[in-house]
Amino acid sequence: MLLIGAGLVLTWAADVFQIIAIASRAFAVYYGLQAGIAALSALNQRQVARAAGFGLLAGLGFVIAIFGQAVEG
Repeated sequence: MLLIGAGLVLTWAADVFQIIAIASRAFAVYYGLQAGIAALSALNQRQVARAAGFGLLAGLGFVIAIFGQAVEG
C-alpha cells in the first residue's frame, strides 16, 4: 500500500523523464546488489576469477547509480 501511494505521488509530482531517471538508478543499484551477492557466493566457493568479475560488475552498477546522468539533461 505504501509503494502504491509513493508511486502515485511520484507520478503526479514529477516529470516523466525524471521518473525514468530515478527508475534507471534504482535498477542499477538492484543489479549492483545482485552482482555483489553473486561475488560473495563465488568467493565462498573459492572461485576467485568469477568473484572478481561479479565484483567488477557490482562496482559498475553502483558507479552508474551514483554518477549516471540523464541524456535529456
